[in-house]
Amino acid sequence: MAASIVAGIVLSILWSYEFVDSVIGDNVANTLLGGDAKAEPITGSFAGLVFAFVSGFAGTFTACNIAMAASIGPMSQASGSTDAMRALLRPLGAFTIGMVSVSAVYGFVGVLLGDNLPQLSKEMVGTVPVRLIQSSVVFGVVGIIFIYLGLAALGVVKDVFAGRPTARVVFLGALVGAFLIGRPYPMFVKLFEWASASGNPLYGAATFALQSLGNVLLVSLLFAALILGTRGRFLRWFAANPRRMSLVSGTMLLALGVFTVVYWDLRVPSIFGIGWFPEMPYN
Repeated sequence: MAASIVAGIVLSILWSYEFVDSVIGDNVANTLLGGDAKAEPITGSFAGLVFAFVSGFAGTFTACNIAMAASIGPMSQASGSTDAMRALLRPLGAFTIGMVSVSAVYGFVGVLLGDNLPQLSKEMVGTVPVRLIQSSVVFGVVGIIFIYLGLAALGVVKDVFAGRPTARVVFLGALVGAFLIGRPYPMFVKLFEWASASGNPLYGAATFALQSLGNVLLVSLLFAALILGTRGRFLRWFAANPRRMSLVSGTMLLALGVFTVVYWDLRVPSIFGIGWFPEMPYN
């Protein structure tokens, strides 16, 4: 447990948003879209849907994929099948339902509220952008939930999902979907502004759902390759030892939760002169 906490803190210190967002994210999106993804305008509804999926995929190297990796343990419980394909589709389906439900609802509501949402605001509170205040609040809450789930998996606190592995996977998917509520990623903000300008809440729901699906595509493919490549044996091996499964899931969820809270509620405010946090020679 202590190692997970230390790992989360160290990751929050070393994390470079410029490297993740610009070096990796922008280059991937530019390559797939064939231009400057952040600068070039979205030219139509179909282009917006493509941009949503590609920008989500470009943001693959974000914390939400750690959450999906930490879901492998619960997924092995939720599979409930010895058939490799069913062992893959059932947990992935449960995870996707939770994720898309939250992201689609937020896209729908986001278009209705438009500029009234802090995430689309260009205003400042002192030196802090309003949209980053929303990010700190949302990710702080999500991080605390991850910490609780991690501690529950390790047996430190009560596990509210005990005996309900599918519900656990759906909930983890919902938390990943909730990352969009706080995400300040420039290409996501661009997508959000485009969807809001369309005035169509159903279009907003579709673009946000595609953004989430693109974001977890790579991890989903790796998970599928692992399950199908071993013909389901990996999940059966993993689920055969509940202690092993709880330890892996718990330590990853705890580390993720600590990273999320420390990064968004300590490091980010310190950038604007609120509190103190160790500085690295990069952003």
